[in-house]
Amino acid sequence: MKDFAAIDFETANNERSSVCSVGIVIVRDGEIVDSFYSLIKPEPDYYNYWCQQVHGLCSRDTDNAPVFPDVWAKIEPMIEGLPLVAHNSPFDEGCLKAVFRTYQMDYPDYIFYDTLCCSRRKLPSLANHQLQTVAAACGFQLENHHHALADAEACAWIAREIL
Repeated sequence: MKDFAAIDFETANNERSSVCSVGIVIVRDGEIVDSFYSLIKPEPDYYNYWCQQVHGLCSRDTDNAPVFPDVWAKIEPMIEGLPLVAHNSPFDEGCLKAVFRTYQMDYPDYIFYDTLCCSRRKLPSLANHQLQTVAAACGFQLENHHHALADAEACAWIAREIL
């Protein structure tokens, strides 16, 4: 696959609709050509301890952030016609569907590919198939794990190698 958009969401709490940041990396002809990152005011708007421990974001970071529909209005033209790729895509696809429902937006049935599932088949000898492990096996050193843009970039590297 040479043309796709790698996507990663971070959430504020256990509700899939509570996306608080998004990272997008656009790949065309096998090359990274664009990227996008934004904080998002989550819905529902509260942070649980465990999510904060994972990504380090809190209410202070997103109190003045745009709401999802405003962020998606910038992303939508970037990803038009592209399949979406995520590491553990059921999570990211679930977030996207949930936040579309929350804001009563029409979901356009995006096509998702999962680098986690694919890495288990193509790289069975890895100690685990966590994003940073698979990225390293594909030649990418993930420096800022759980930052949505860094994770999307790692996913793009993996997808270029194994999809």
